[in-house]
Amino acid sequence: MEKLLIKGGAKLQGEVEISGSKNAALPILMGCILAKTPVTLSNIPHLKDVTTSLQLLATLGGEVLIDERMNITINASQLRDFTAPFSLVKTMRASILVMGPLLARFGEARVALPGGCAIGTRPVDIHIRGFEAMGAKVSIADGFIHAKATRLQGADITMDKVTVTGTENLLMGAVLAKGTTHLRNAACEPEVTDLAIFLTKMGAKITGIGTEHLVIEGVDELNGVDYRVIPDRIEAGTYLAAAAVTGSAVTVTSVEPSHLKSVLVKFTEAGCDVQVEDRKIHLDCRDRQLKSVVIETQPYPGFPTDMQAQFLVMNVLATGPGSIQETIFENRFMHVNELAKMGAHIEVNDNFALTAGSDKLHGSRVMATDLRASACLILAALVAEGETFVEHIYHIDRGYELIEEKFHRLGANIQRLS
Repeated sequence: MEKLLIKGGAKLQGEVEISGSKNAALPILMGCILAKTPVTLSNIPHLKDVTTSLQLLATLGGEVLIDERMNITINASQLRDFTAPFSLVKTMRASILVMGPLLARFGEARVALPGGCAIGTRPVDIHIRGFEAMGAKVSIADGFIHAKATRLQGADITMDKVTVTGTENLLMGAVLAKGTTHLRNAACEPEVTDLAIFLTKMGAKITGIGTEHLVIEGVDELNGVDYRVIPDRIEAGTYLAAAAVTGSAVTVTSVEPSHLKSVLVKFTEAGCDVQVEDRKIHLDCRDRQLKSVVIETQPYPGFPTDMQAQFLVMNVLATGPGSIQETIFENRFMHVNELAKMGAHIEVNDNFALTAGSDKLHGSRVMATDLRASACLILAALVAEGETFVEHIYHIDRGYELIEEKFHRLGANIQRLS
């Protein structure tokens, strides 16, 4: 099993180019099922979850081609199988997103109950209730969700909880439904917006993009397009946090700064100098003492849950008491025990992580418990005294492209061991 060896104490310097967004790429890959002609995608990150998605599309009967520039062409015109097997779904909760496109275009979907990071319950009941409201008959048996519909019908759906995958799945189902669908209390994340724009370029009729109320006029068919996926805002935030904890200066490039507004505000509150230009963000924390911040995770445009672990490391090192309240997932502080092995003093009280600050971290052997926890352990290791071994790094490979190579180019002492 692979692990990362990190020797702490190095200062970071330079630029790092941000990859395409994992959380945008996965639903867009599934959305290719809706097109009757081939789709070509660019800026797709080379990640384990992307590979799994491509395997799933091939298993369903899709043709997948990758050229020398890493552009991916998907032809779903001859799909012949509507079952997403457990062997592919078990590691990736985004696999549930195959249901909407299959049901909309072919009238049937059979999807194994999804897996992914163990960071809390992620119920599929919102997906199921939404498809039932659109006329599908849905059953759960033997670990599979089985849905059938001659043709989905437009419906007025209010989701009782803001859910990114729920919004994306129902949106993809609605674009080929008969009539008008209203999705209320919809997620507004940039990744949802990217999917909606992709669908409109294929011929879907969607209004209210970027808002909590999406209105979809169903069409009879969609056709393939060339499309470039947005950059990964969480990857960008992670490298900026690495500069903050190590007292360094780093520039992230190929980013969309508007997607990171709430995060950049907190970097500034923490005492970092943040400069933004067109598609670059420069963070300088040299000769500055980090200040603790108070954070409450919220759906977009609030502070993202996927950045709270990185800011928890910042709070551990900063002066003064800090507080992070996790409101999205109920089990997303599993990295606290691993940080404690490195000398962090963190008190978890219900959904709050409280820090006194000014802790000194030391190298240890730690285990990544989920994707973003992996990132926070790397940040802690970069500033810790001595050597840190980060194990179970398959989580990292699900969400960060070439992470040790990018950190190495910034000056970090990091290597992957078998």
